[in-house]
Amino acid sequence: MAEFRLDPAFVATAAALGDLPLCHARLQLDARYPWIVLVPRVADASELHHLSAAERVQLMEEIVWASEAVRTIGGAVDVPVDKLNVGALGNITRQLHIHVVGRSPGDPAWPGPVWGHSPAEAYQPDALEAAIAAARESLKIQP
Repeated sequence: MAEFRLDPAFVATAAALGDLPLCHARLQLDARYPWIVLVPRVADASELHHLSAAERVQLMEEIVWASEAVRTIGGAVDVPVDKLNVGALGNITRQLHIHVVGRSPGDPAWPGPVWGHSPAEAYQPDALEAAIAAARESLKIQP
């Protein structure tokens, strides 16, 4: 049986938050949007149908948890979240992953999608620390 391995693309673009029961959670490194990426720890999964029925149920629960955490991140870094966008695209990075993105009418890509809109803006060190701490607290992940 194959072993789960995180695609290196996630390491370059998102900071590790830790593991949930099914997914590895990461904070997308774009300070303009509170944004969590969930990567199911299932070897060779690139589509939702590669997960078992039980894994799909757990994934939905973790999307809800990440949605709450995205709102918490927004509060911690003063980036309002009026709407949540949830997407599993995989056109660039094939490994199955789900984006949970906090959006607001004032954000740079509103009302269009965030993907491909413009280059990411780095977090300032204190804001990155606050975002990670808020996400971990909300998701109940120990550092």
